[in-house]
Amino acid sequence: MKPWFVIAALAAFPASCGPYQTYYKQGVEVSRLNRDQTQCEVNALRDAPVATQIRQNPPVFVPPRQGCDSNGTCYTRPGYWASGGVYTVDVNEQLRARVLDMCMVNRGYQPVSIPRCSGGVAAAAPDRKMTTLPRLTSSSCAIPRPDGTWQIVNAG
Repeated sequence: MKPWFVIAALAAFPASCGPYQTYYKQGVEVSRLNRDQTQCEVNALRDAPVATQIRQNPPVFVPPRQGCDSNGTCYTRPGYWASGGVYTVDVNEQLRARVLDMCMVNRGYQPVSIPRCSGGVAAAAPDRKMTTLPRLTSSSCAIPRPDGTWQIVNAG
C-alpha cells in the first residue's frame, strides 16, 4: 500500500512549522520505533561519522564610491576587499541520512510526511499519548504536543 502523502526527506521543514516527518510502519509500538530509530542512528553515525571541514567563501570586492556632501565637497571612497566568511560543513551529513534511511527501510519502515491537523481538528482530538502507530488514511494528520511528541489522528 502506497500512502497518499508525499514520502519526503526527514529534514525538509523545521519541526516547529512543517508537517510531521517520521518513519512509519503500521501497528508498531512507538517505543519500538524509537528503539529502532536510535539503533539506526548509532549505526549511521558509526558508518558515516561526522567529518567537519572548514571552508571559506571567496572574498567580495566592494567598489569605490563617489559622492558630495551638502557643502558641495566631493569625495571618493576607495574600493576594498571584504571577507567572504568562513563556515563549516559536515561532508558526511547526506550520506549519514541515507544510511539511516536504508537501515530503517531494512527494518520495514518508510519515511513519511504527515500534514499538521487544522486548529479545529487539534482542539477536538482527545489529548492522548500515542503508543502505537495508527493506520494512515487520506484524512490522517498530526498534532504536536507540548512535550515534544506528536499524535497522529484520522480526522473525519
